[in-house]
Order: sequence, then structure tokens, then C-alpha cells
Amino acid sequence: MNAQGRRIDLRPSAPDSEPTFLEPLIANRRVIVCCGAGGVGKTTTAAAIGVAAAVKGRRTLVLTIDPARRLAEAMGIPAGARDPSTVPRELLSQVAVPPSGVLDAWMLSPEVVFESMVRRLASDEASVQKVLTNRLYQHLSKIVAGMQEYTAAEALYTLASSGKYDLVVLDTPPSRNALAFLEAPRKLSLFLDERVVSVFLPKKGGAFMRAASDIVDRVFTRAFGEGFYKDIQEFLGAFSGMFGGMRQHAEAVRELLTSQDATFVLVTSPEPSALAEAGFFRAKIEHLGLPFAGYVLNRSWAYTRGFVGPEEIALEEDASDRERGALRKLGQLADGERWRARRDRDLLSRLRMDAGEGGSAIATPHLGGAVEDLAGLAELARNLVHLDDA
Repeated sequence: MNAQGRRIDLRPSAPDSEPTFLEPLIANRRVIVCCGAGGVGKTTTAAAIGVAAAVKGRRTLVLTIDPARRLAEAMGIPAGARDPSTVPRELLSQVAVPPSGVLDAWMLSPEVVFESMVRRLASDEASVQKVLTNRLYQHLSKIVAGMQEYTAAEALYTLASSGKYDLVVLDTPPSRNALAFLEAPRKLSLFLDERVVSVFLPKKGGAFMRAASDIVDRVFTRAFGEGFYKDIQEFLGAFSGMFGGMRQHAEAVRELLTSQDATFVLVTSPEPSALAEAGFFRAKIEHLGLPFAGYVLNRSWAYTRGFVGPEEIALEEDASDRERGALRKLGQLADGERWRARRDRDLLSRLRMDAGEGGSAIATPHLGGAVEDLAGLAELARNLVHLDDA
């Protein structure tokens, strides 16, 4: 407080009242994929988009990989659950974001998703058990490049196509892993090429083919232990009847992610390393031909358009040296925040230019710490999308 009792406010001011680029996405898309480096608030941004969509009346699912423990608890997301959990309406109403839609959340479990996929594609229960009881089942990521990432794509496609949800918001792993997620359908399709799989299936033929199979068996035994090659043969033999369905689903996932029903949002922060990752990922999205909507510059000061600074304080003529010294320190703090504001506004302008035609960028203010509860998600949602008239 100053001598006249006025509060000095160095915090970012509220965003403009004009609609953000996220609003039509929330209203019209079936899938929003949030990508970005670790530590930029990607998970909380995805969850806040989900909150905003539910407030706007959409049946929404937030599909996350590894949320912070406290945030998961606040949203009621149990680890290893076989189905999504609904965030109670009364909890959202308590933080002034009463939903007219539905908000569900699910922490993705690759094991649960893969088992569900096997049960859907297998011809009978015996085939299911042959796959699930095979010792290689626990190490699929070492056998099939992109298998774990494919299960994320599988869950996204299945839930988005189920008719239960209007919108699925996917929180991906940090960007380098997210690239594996994006390319998983293509990699799996290549692996499931019959010409590749046939190399490992039990050989039927003359002495040459049997001899070749014996050589491969010995190589695998030396490298991985007794019976490993046989396990591969048994696993692929049990799985062979599902390859066609998996290939079709992989192609359907790719078709969904490149369609106008889906869009990708890059979350970043003013930190140089986060911006570098965002640039790398932006180029990769363009290379893969994926629909890109824009950037969220999280934890920024780009909103600061003028605050009550110490220069507006008029000290009394007889003010003490302590008061004058405090005012000088406040002036230094204000100068630092103005510098941050100019830097972040420049960053936001550059991101808008980089987003290209049809893309955009929005900044969210620094909320003073990690968002770990529904109140923080509600505040972030209000900065992403205007909810007053929802």
C-alpha cells in the first residue's frame, strides 16, 4: 500500500474480451491434440480446454498420459482405471464453472487399451488368451516399433468415434515422444505388412526354409535366451488373424488426425528451450500434413498493458528514507515486469506470424505457480475461452 492506501498491482491484467482461436475449435472439432515440451503446462492446458468445452455444453473427454498427482486427484482420475471417470458437476460449480455438458477424464493405460483392442479384433476367447498370456505381451514395445504409442492413437480413435463424446482432448507426452505417437499408425502399418510378418511365422516348405528357420532360431536364442524365437512365432501366429483389422484401424487413425475433425495445438512458454522445442514440433506437424490451429503461450506476461506502478505514487514531502528506498525497489520490480511484458508480447506476435494462414496464438497469464486443483483449471479456462456468456 502507498501513503494514500492504493494497492500496487504488478500482475498481468485480464485478457481482451474478443473471442480466442480456441473457441471455434471447442465448438466444432471432435479432437484437439495438445503437444509441447515438458514443463510448459501442457497437461493443465488440455484439462482447462476440457473444462471450457464442458461449460460450453459439449460432452468432453480429457485423455491424458501422466498428469501431476494432485491434478489427477482433483479431477478424480484414478491410475490404471479401465474406463474414463466423470468430474462431478458440483465440484465444477464450486469453482464457478458449472458445466452444461459433461467432463470426463482418463489416464491412458496402454495395457488396458491394448487388451481391449485384442478382445475387439480376436475371433474367439482362445485367440485372446494366446496373445495375453504370451510372455512377449509384456514387452511389445521392444518387438513392434511404436506399439505403445499406437495404443494411445487407438484409444483416441475409439473414444472419438464411440458417439459418447462430442470432443476428445488429448494430452500427449513431451514433444519428442509425441512425435512417436503421431507416427505410430504409419509405423505399425509398415510392420503389419504381410511380407515382414511372414519372416517370423512358422515355416512351411522344403529343407532350405527349415534350415533358414533353424539358423534364425539359434541367433535369437543366443541373443535373447531359450525359446524366444518360438515365442515370437506363437505370438504372431495368434495375432495374425487380427492384422487386417489393426491395419484398417491404423489407417483410420491417420485419416482422423489429418481431417478437419481434428486439430493440433502447441503449448509453449517464454523459456528459450520450450520455444526451441515448439519450433521443432511445428515443423514436424507441417511435414506430417497435420492440421495446426495455433500456439498457447503459457505462463506469460503478455497481457500486461499497464498497471499501477510506483511512479504513480506521490510520497509526502516528509516521507522517511525507508519509504523512499521501498519505492525505488518497487520501481526496479516494475521495470523488470515491463521488460517481461514487452518480451512476451513480442514472442506472441512472432508465434502468430509463425502459425501461418488460418493459425493463431494466445497467451495465458502466469498464475503464480503450478495449477494443481480445479480452481486453478477454472482460472486457466477463463483465460483460454470466454465463459461469462456460456
